[in-house]
Order: sequence, then structure tokens, then C-alpha cells
Amino acid sequence: MIQLENVSLAYSGLTLLENVSFTLGKKERAGLIGRNGAGKSTLFRMLMGVEKPDSGSIGIAKGYRIGWLEQHFHFSEKTVLDETVLGLPLDEQCDVYKAEKMLLGLGFKESDFEKSPKDLSGGFQLRVNLAKLLLSEPDCLLLDEPTNYLDILSMRFLSKLLVRWQGELIIISHDREFMDSITTHTLGIVRKKVRKLAGSSIDFFNQIAAEEEIHEKTRVNQDKKRAHLQSFVDRFGAKASKAAQAGARKKALDKIPSLEALKSLYHLDFDFRIKPLPGEKVGELKSVSFGYTETPLIEEFSLLLEKGDRIAVIGKNGNGKSTLLRLFAKDLKPLSGSLHYAEQIEIGYFGQTNIERLHKDLTIEEEIKLGNPKLAYTDVKAIAGQMLFSGDLSTKKIQVLSGGEKSRVLLGKIIANPCNLLLLDEPTHHLDIESVEALIDALNNFSETFIIVTHSELILKRLELDKLIVCHENRQEIFLGTYEEFLEKEGWEEEKRGSKPQKTKPLPKKIKESSDKKDLEKKILNLEEAQKRDFALLATASETSDFAKIQTLSKITKEREIEIDRLYNSLISS
Repeated sequence: MIQLENVSLAYSGLTLLENVSFTLGKKERAGLIGRNGAGKSTLFRMLMGVEKPDSGSIGIAKGYRIGWLEQHFHFSEKTVLDETVLGLPLDEQCDVYKAEKMLLGLGFKESDFEKSPKDLSGGFQLRVNLAKLLLSEPDCLLLDEPTNYLDILSMRFLSKLLVRWQGELIIISHDREFMDSITTHTLGIVRKKVRKLAGSSIDFFNQIAAEEEIHEKTRVNQDKKRAHLQSFVDRFGAKASKAAQAGARKKALDKIPSLEALKSLYHLDFDFRIKPLPGEKVGELKSVSFGYTETPLIEEFSLLLEKGDRIAVIGKNGNGKSTLLRLFAKDLKPLSGSLHYAEQIEIGYFGQTNIERLHKDLTIEEEIKLGNPKLAYTDVKAIAGQMLFSGDLSTKKIQVLSGGEKSRVLLGKIIANPCNLLLLDEPTHHLDIESVEALIDALNNFSETFIIVTHSELILKRLELDKLIVCHENRQEIFLGTYEEFLEKEGWEEEKRGSKPQKTKPLPKKIKESSDKKDLEKKILNLEEAQKRDFALLATASETSDFAKIQTLSKITKEREIEIDRLYNSLISS
């Protein structure tokens, strides 16, 4: 399907990919992994023809369609639904219900369908692009971080959809569990090469670790053998009695292959500094309510925070997760109720909007120093190095950094200041798989209290949680236990009742009787064809001022439109 042979690419003289070769076979679904900056997105751009390799070839079968999840938005239609319908093949664009079902699965509400896509947040605009891409059914999908901005229920919907995908796909994701639940193979960029292995990312990491361990042991043994032989040659090469033996040793020395020492691969190192909190009570929310409109988002919510609590806030987007964390951080004031903390509380807060509060004219070093002005310069440099800004990189100004780099600076500021309450709102966006694992380990080793908002089921399952705050629409409830216990005992309400709210108004009897999906589709298609013909007749009647015909046709088309809507509703809920 797709074949790369000896592909190389360099930027400004620095090699990014070197002699890359692999084939993506029929119905293979591959997870593409590698550290940030290793070239994953660049590889996608080459597959789409946006970038050309310096050498090598990329072979794609004739007529083979590759669909790429673009992070840039170009919308031409007035409504979200009309824009999404454009993703359907031309012969299916009457099947509007398919677009509706996809949008609902990705977290849209029916009330969103008539909004302008240009008025949506960046996260929901990305979802429109994702819906269009999935509906277009290309031969191969290229998905670059498709779960960014998806809530946990939308991620579960997407994973089920991609598992059933009949074509090929390559996916980049920092959520290892999500990716491994979908893929059959793993493509890994390691030391400028691409390796392909059947199995999960864990299988891949274990294989590479074993190979690199063997490589290093072999190199050390060969260096010892080389040194021993060289020593003999140096000592006895000039002596006539030992010349033959020295010559044999020299030949043996020349036959030993030279293995290059592997350079260390750097990763983020999270080491949260702790300010021990005396006493067991951290803080307490009492009957807190908050809303941005007349309808409260959080109502009469109470929670006692105790030392060592490990809490995750979960739920659909728009149900108040980030708002709740901002209330904990005192970034927002409750409309009613109260929040009180222990006297010696010290909060480390990673908020979604905090990245924009970094000072663009400061350097990375200066920004980290603001996190704790008492730090010595060597400590600031060490933290910058932990966040992968070693050497001169720490002198870069904030204004030139990418979103992922700014996230690392903000994490560095939190690490700089000893704290006893961590508040983390989606901290893993822009982190690679290794960095996510490092963060999970650091949180499990954090002896004080943390509250994290995350949509990653990997993180929720790996963290040693003892409490969940489950955010429903207009209400929050506390679940005592782990995420896996929550799934086992309660599960998601939305999945139990389906992604679409149930209609309270019963459907007409004639539609209930037509329960077969194909019959419904055929009926809708026939009605829409009749609607097109009558609209054409209506246009002609308008031109000739035939008011009697206009009145008759208007009544017919209006009644038919109601019938079509009812059929669509029946089809979506089936």
C-alpha cells in the first residue's frame, strides 16, 4: 500500500531521518512513536507530499487515497452539519444522518449542528475536521494526535470506530493505551531510523531496550578484546621472536567490527519538590456553586481534601472539570459557598490558560526563576535541563517557543517551587509517551495531595487514585475508589443510554413499524428525491406567479420535510 525506501531528510545540515525503509501492508494499523522532535509529523507531511525527502523514494499505489487529519481549518459552509456532510462521498451526501451520528459520537450536541464552524473553539473545529475525515473513508488514515481536545467518552467512541476500520492507518498519540487498543503494528523512530514491529508500543519498547542492551554489552566486550590485542601488538610487534604472533593479533584486531557507543536518549525528568503539610486536613469546599450563565455549572458541591488524597476529575467536555480546578486554584471565585485551605498550603497549578500567562519577553531560565526566586542559578539550569532545555536552549525567549515547549516551561515552574497540593489540568498535552510515563511515576511518588483533570484512560488506570470527581451535566458526584472500580461498578451514564439523548416525544406508528435500517434509508432517499423535484416545480411556479401551485407545493414540501426529519431521528436512534 505504502512503501518507503532509504528515505532521508535533514534540516540546516542536521539529519532528522536517515535511510528510512518500511512498508505499510493491507489492513495494517500502525502506531507511530518517537520522542518529540524525532520527525513523526514530518514523516506524515512526506507521505502527503507536502514535504519532499532529500533522498530515497516513497511509493504509493495508484488511486490509493490517503486522508490526513489536518490541524489547520478551512471551512466553507455556514453550519457545522453542512460542513461535516462535505466529508461524505458525493453519492452519499444525502445521508445526513451519518454526519449527525459521527458528530454526536465526537461530543457535539444537536444544538451545535446549526452553529457556524468558524465560531467553535479550536478543539471543536478539530473535531469537525476529524468527523469529515472519518466520513470520507479514505484507503489510509493519517491521524496526528486525534485525541487532543477529545473528552473521555469521545475517545472511547473513536477507539471503537477505529478498531472496526477496514483500511490502513498510522496514528500518532501520546496516549499509549488508546493507541495500542487500535493498532496491529508499531512504527518507532529511534536514532533517526524507523523500525516496524508487529504488536503494541510496549512490545516495541521492550524489543528496542533488549537490542540496545545487547549492543552495549557487545561493544564493551569488543572494546576490551580490542584493547587486549592492541596491547600485545604494541608490546611485541617490534620483537622478531614475537613478530608472527603480533601479526596474527593485528589481523584479528582488524576483523573486530567497530560498534559506536549509543548516545543517551533524554526524556523529561519530573521531580516535584515537596513542602510537607502538618496535619491531615488540606482544605474544604462547602456548598460551592458557580456558573457562567444563569444555569449553574457547579451546584452545591462539597469536598473535604485530606493529606495524601489522589483525585482525578473526569467527565465530558463542558461539564465543569476545568472550572472546578480553577475554583480549587482560586482562579475563580464561587458564586456561593466557600473554600478554605490549611495555613501552610502551597499550590502548584498547571492550568490550560496558564501557558498564555508566561511572559513572552523573558527567557526560559528567567521564567523558571519566577517560580521560585530563592533558587540558585545552578538549580534553575538543572530544572531547565530536566524539561529538555539544556545548555544554551534555556536562554531562548518564551515568544519563540511552541505550545509543547511552553507546557514544559510551566511544568518547570511548578517543579521549582516546593508544594503540597498539585492541581493539574490536562498536563500531558504535547508530551511524548516516555514523558507521560515519567509524569505518572512522579505523581505516584508524590507524598502530598494532587487533583488531576485528564481524559486519558491510561493515566487514570496507572495512577494510584483513591477518589474520583465525576462531572455530569450540571452536577458533580464523588466516587470513592479507582477508575477501574468506577467502570466496573457504575460506568458512564452516556454510554448506557447511548450518545444521543432519548426523545421524550414518541415517534409516529408508521415509523416505529419501519425499524429496518435499509428500509429507512431507502425511504429517506425517495422522499429527498421527491423533495428535489417539487422544489424545482416550486421555483418554476414562482417565476410564472402561479400562486395556487405555490400554495399547494409549499404545503407538500413542508409536510415532507417534517417526515424526513422524523425518519432521520428514527435512523439515528436505531
